[in-house]
Amino acid sequence: MRNRPGLVTLSAGWRTDLAILRHTGSQITDGGDHLVIRTPRNPLFHWGNFLLVTDPGAADDARRWAEIFAREFPGATHLALGLPRLPLVEPYARLGLDVGTDDVLTTATLPEQRPLPEPYAARPFADDRDWAALLALNIAENRWDARFPEAEHRDYLTAQQALRRELVDRGLAQWFGAFDPAGELASYLGIVRCDDLGRYQAVGTHPDHRRQGLAGHLLGRAARWAGEGGTTRWVIVTESVNPAGRVYRSVGFSEDAVQVSAYRPTSTF
Repeated sequence: MRNRPGLVTLSAGWRTDLAILRHTGSQITDGGDHLVIRTPRNPLFHWGNFLLVTDPGAADDARRWAEIFAREFPGATHLALGLPRLPLVEPYARLGLDVGTDDVLTTATLPEQRPLPEPYAARPFADDRDWAALLALNIAENRWDARFPEAEHRDYLTAQQALRRELVDRGLAQWFGAFDPAGELASYLGIVRCDDLGRYQAVGTHPDHRRQGLAGHLLGRAARWAGEGGTTRWVIVTESVNPAGRVYRSVGFSEDAVQVSAYRPTSTF
């Protein structure tokens, strides 16, 4: 997107979101004061099929954006909007949309490498078994949270994982795991190279293995992998209410921006 008067400068979070989507073949269309993002290979990926509003002066016009979304995504039952600033919440609430914020955390200093606690082992994903373990854990996480219908969420996860594996195969990304003594996946994350920016993806830890320092170790390990490929600034985006933000800040990240969205999940996914 070209910078034009009145349009927002995208945060490192949105910039890396768009870069990763481009890496995986998503279509991004400039609508003047908004971008339309489509991911044909994963239509169940809500944040791969959304509008990104780029004009701060239009952020309060909830009805207009809902109408444009419906026109651009006529078969969608979700509604996902990225916004350039915090809007008036009430117009969005009338449409059933929740307005939320994410913290965009960055650092230009290599994140601290925390020691790996015993008796765990950590390494990059190596084969189909590692990816299968991640898929099984992600499916279980959804079952524990009861957030989405399982069958459709499995389809979403399967398609998303295929795209991520392609990034790894192309040398643009790597996924790392920490494994318990039985070889079970305990913690995981990915990182994607976006020119000089390295964007973390999908940080997670099994509930039985939390508070062991696993995520802190993997953050540093992934940062070094990306740094070897030319990354000079690391980016992680987390919900503003997510307590994991303390871990990210403790290894060197600090707040760079607040990213705003308005979202209504589908009733069936």
